[in-house]
Formats: sequence, C-alpha cells, structure tokens
Amino acid sequence: MILTFMSQNLQFAGRNDGDGNPDNRWPLLVDRVKSCIPAPDFLLLQETWNWNRYGHKYLAQAISDLDMDALPLPTASSGNGTALMYRQSSVGKWKRWNTDHSQTTLHGFGVAAFDIGLPHLLDVMSVHTTPFSSDMALQEIGLITTRAYKYSPLAVIGGDCNYPPAQGPDPDYSTMHPYNLAARTLLSDPTKNVPRTPDRRQSWKLAQAGFVDVAYHLFEKTGDKGLLERTASDDRIDQFWVSQPLAAAILNYWVISKPDSASDHKGVVFQLDTDLIDIPK
Repeated sequence: MILTFMSQNLQFAGRNDGDGNPDNRWPLLVDRVKSCIPAPDFLLLQETWNWNRYGHKYLAQAISDLDMDALPLPTASSGNGTALMYRQSSVGKWKRWNTDHSQTTLHGFGVAAFDIGLPHLLDVMSVHTTPFSSDMALQEIGLITTRAYKYSPLAVIGGDCNYPPAQGPDPDYSTMHPYNLAARTLLSDPTKNVPRTPDRRQSWKLAQAGFVDVAYHLFEKTGDKGLLERTASDDRIDQFWVSQPLAAAILNYWVISKPDSASDHKGVVFQLDTDLIDIPK
C-alpha cells in the first residue's frame, strides 16, 4: 500500500494575520491540499488557531471541506496548536490517540496509532516546536521523539520544526528576522566577527533518537538538490522524519507552494510504500 503524508502550517488557521485582522486564506489552503495528487491519507496541520472554539466550528469545516476525519485537538499552551487528519477509507479508524504531556509544549502534540495491516501499528504525529528558543525546542523534541514511539517502532513525525535540518544548505540569512537569527543560530560573541552557524541541535536530537530526515534521505540517494528546497522564506524548516524501519520505504517527497498566498509556509508531502518497510523482529 502506498501512503501519502502532507504537512501544512496554516499561518493563524488561514483566517487572520498576526495582528488578528481578518485574512481569510482558508479557501486557498483547501485548494492547496486538494492539489496534492494522490490525495493525502494523513494531513498534519500546524497553527490551528481557534479550532477548539465556537463548538470546534473550524475543525468541523475542515472535516467537511477536505472530506477527511480528524483526531481530537491536543492541548496547546499557546492556543495555536496542531491537528492530525486522516482518510478513513485508506487507513481505517485510529486505534490509539495519546496527548499526555502535550500541555508542557508550546504548540502541543499527540500520537495517533493506526493498523495498516502490519505486525506493528503505525504512529503518526503532527508537531510544531517553539520558535522562541532552540534550548526550549531541544527539550520539546526530546519529549516528542520519546512519545512518537509510544505504540510502535514505526513512527512518522512531521510539521513545522522551526529549526535547520541536520544536514543541507545554510539558511538564507538575508531574509531571516532578527528574532529568528537569535533562535536559529548558535550563540557567539557579538563583538567578534564570527560567521553565523545554524543551530542544528534539534535535528541532531531527532537523528539521535533513530529518526531519518525524509527529504535528505532521498537527496542522498538521488543527488537532486531540489529536494532541499526551502519551505519558508529562509530555510527548510517544515520537515518529515521517519523511524529507521520506515526509511527503506520512502518513495517520493515534494513541496507544494500553490496558491502562493495560502500561507507563509509551503506544504510538504512524502509517500511511503508499506510493502518496503523493514519490519522489526
């Protein structure tokens, strides 16, 4: 079975700008998701601002507009959390949904487990680590990687990781906001003329925990530099990571940017062939 995963940061749910002014980009986001061919079996979302309010009105609209089911929204201390949607016709009903410790992170998370006909369940997580401090993000990703293995050694983590990938080109510092420069580069003496160094520790922690960067894995196999395309203005901060047994099953990865004004983040997509998974003993 070929499974398609898509991740998209909605930028304030696609309904407001950063000052709270109306900015209804939701129809554009729907168009972007629907432009993904094949249609996603799993849709990992970030910045679901207010999706838990008004009787879960926006979540219900997403379920209707995208013709997908959704897990309950995890708790997020920021109120601007994550969401996980899935296509029941292809992956069935979820078997487990665990949001323990979600409230200890800024944007929340949950681990969902699905039976896709293998000896182990498949764990899937939508994540959005804090942009404010790489040290805080390092603590969050340590928790997230631990929880990703809650039900299975077969795990997929995807979302807005906010920090440079473990390997790849340097960020475009010319487009990076000062606060992102402070968070995403290693601390050095500002009075010295020291070249900026990307802070890749969060991605190193993911790799240390047995996860593989989907885009870079395919780049190493193909040499296609297009796989390392930036997903936001300055870096490839939207990422998919899979546990080691899934690495051999990675088929494709691509970025979706149209419509351009849907979000300040591009969508990222990858496919997994479940017949190629290296099933743990």
